[in-house]
Amino acid sequence: MPGPYKRKKYHFGDTHLKKRWRTRKRTKDLDEIDNDMKEENAVQLLKQEVDVDKPGNAQFYCLHCARYFIDDTALKDHFKTKVHKRRLKALELEPYTIEESERAAGFGNFQTAKRRKIETQPLLLEEKENTENIKEDIAD
Repeated sequence: MPGPYKRKKYHFGDTHLKKRWRTRKRTKDLDEIDNDMKEENAVQLLKQEVDVDKPGNAQFYCLHCARYFIDDTALKDHFKTKVHKRRLKALELEPYTIEESERAAGFGNFQTAKRRKIETQPLLLEEKENTENIKEDIAD
């Protein structure tokens, strides 16, 4: 009489593959992006030196999503996408701090997280000047 169902051990699992898939698409966390949005860090990220290993030679960077794009039109199209708008919404809450964790543990008064207004990164000054020059030429 055959016994109960015998589990076959032909597949060893694909956990090693799943881990690679999870880490491949990993981007910066919200607190890291919040740190990048500070004035001194933002200027460095938006005006990077040419790097041929990155898409678009590292000249078209979305500060909020921490992504590089191949050209200006791709970056502008990205600003209109749902993914970018979701990231802006997530960045509206201030990042979690050590002081907030202490208040939650009972060492101080609880304060609700404050919302702030986050807007899409401004165009570079050169682009603004170029568009102004084109408008002046058209007007003349």
